[in-house]
Amino acid sequence: MQHFHQSPTTYVGEVVVKVENLQRSIEFYTNVIGFKVFKQTESNVIFTADGNTPLLTIEQPKNIKAKQPRTTGLYHFALLLPSRADLGSILHHFIEKDVRLQGASDHLVSEALYLADPDGNGIEIYRDRAAEEWNWNGSEVEMASIALDAEGLLKEGKKTEWRGLPEKTVMGHIHLHVSELKNTEQFYTEGLGFEVVTRYGAQALFISTERYHHHIGLNTWNGVGSPAPAENTVGLKWFSLKFSSEEKKLAAVERLTSLGSQVELTDGDYFVKDPSGNKLKLV
Repeated sequence: MQHFHQSPTTYVGEVVVKVENLQRSIEFYTNVIGFKVFKQTESNVIFTADGNTPLLTIEQPKNIKAKQPRTTGLYHFALLLPSRADLGSILHHFIEKDVRLQGASDHLVSEALYLADPDGNGIEIYRDRAAEEWNWNGSEVEMASIALDAEGLLKEGKKTEWRGLPEKTVMGHIHLHVSELKNTEQFYTEGLGFEVVTRYGAQALFISTERYHHHIGLNTWNGVGSPAPAENTVGLKWFSLKFSSEEKKLAAVERLTSLGSQVELTDGDYFVKDPSGNKLKLV
């Protein structure tokens, strides 16, 4: 399962989100989600599952305002657990903690639980079925949203005591609200080297490398032409894309530049915004 989140794949490494109240969010991300604190300052906290790989950073900027509706930005970030038993175990934990879920689905390729942090930043927690069980029609993978077998999941979860996020948890994918799909698709495919693996009509597309079911989801559900949120509001600050080599990263920088994207070099790191204003760090 994990080979979709290591070389030679290009995948999402870390996600940075802005929150209104740092203390409230620390409480949520440690006690509810089960992260460990990796580093903490007055204005931000870096979280990890294994003790040394940063997966999520939360930040409380000065004069931060609540999440803006109907804008581009984060739909959800998705934490991939190593096994079905781990997903069942966290579901037991959510029930015990009286955590309100926003949804639960079987996507054929995976099983997923959905919730939001105290600021409304979306979170998916999921487990993958074995890649051999995924159904491909040519270059498109079959995905759906059907009822989750919660009973079976809870039964399997009984075998594993919940002790926070398992060490092998990774950032499985990110799903973004975008303002349109044509230029966005060009940015991610021609610019960054992803391939489209599923289309949901004219409203959403899912992209990946090395035939994963998706490393990035892109949708126009907040409205075609929706604006980027204001800088000082709750939501996504940036997410990182991990390339397997420096050469691959620099080749992507070159392709993005030739497509007209402005790639900025800040303290040795490359940052770029997609056509909808979502910010990426290329590592």
